[in-house]
Amino acid sequence: MDVLKSAISGSAPRNSHSRVVDELGRAIVGGTFISGTILPGDIELAQRFKVSRTVLREAMKTLAAKGMVVPKTRIGTRVTGRNNWNLFDADVLAWHLESATDTRFLEHLSEMRLSFEPFAARLASERASSDEVRSLYAQVEEMEKANSMESFALADLDFHMALLGASGNPFMYSLGALIEAALATSFRLSSPFGEPDLQQETALAHRRIVDAIAARNPENAAEAMDRVIVVGRDRITGALSPRR
Repeated sequence: MDVLKSAISGSAPRNSHSRVVDELGRAIVGGTFISGTILPGDIELAQRFKVSRTVLREAMKTLAAKGMVVPKTRIGTRVTGRNNWNLFDADVLAWHLESATDTRFLEHLSEMRLSFEPFAARLASERASSDEVRSLYAQVEEMEKANSMESFALADLDFHMALLGASGNPFMYSLGALIEAALATSFRLSSPFGEPDLQQETALAHRRIVDAIAARNPENAAEAMDRVIVVGRDRITGALSPRR
């Protein structure tokens, strides 16, 4: 839950390594260092960030593991093309969400959710245990009675992660970072909390998913999940549209 928790807390990286990774990652995603660019040398970057070259090298290894840079012998460290970046990585997702100037990335994120979450709901309707169904209802109740934007967002995330778990497919759960990124954006731009009717309407939409799962109705479960994602997407893009 790192992406959502960071959005809630606004917390900064806690150590030098994390700070360097975060600032360089933001600069790369934000276009300060475009694909194909050779980053400044180690000495320059170490002085800029006031860290040792050892810390800097470890930060570069972290960015390389995310697919964002590649070292070139006698040339330097080159920023890779976006197609090489690991968009499932929580940091990379967070940097995109923070730097987005239009809705394209968010639309792509919603398309990914639509490609797997309705099917996860379908699987859950066939495989979820009684305990898992009770847990899903409990998360809906947490959404209904949430008394802060933060508690609503966390209950929403817990619901979707519990549903992925109830699908019985471990690969589904590994896609949770995409859901978290979408909910972090909703938290920042268009949370239903603060509008009592909208909060209850959103919770009810999630309850319909669980009702279908409990009734072992895969079609209704998938349709209800599809509806939740589309409504959330439209709410976020509506919040962004005046900025275009």
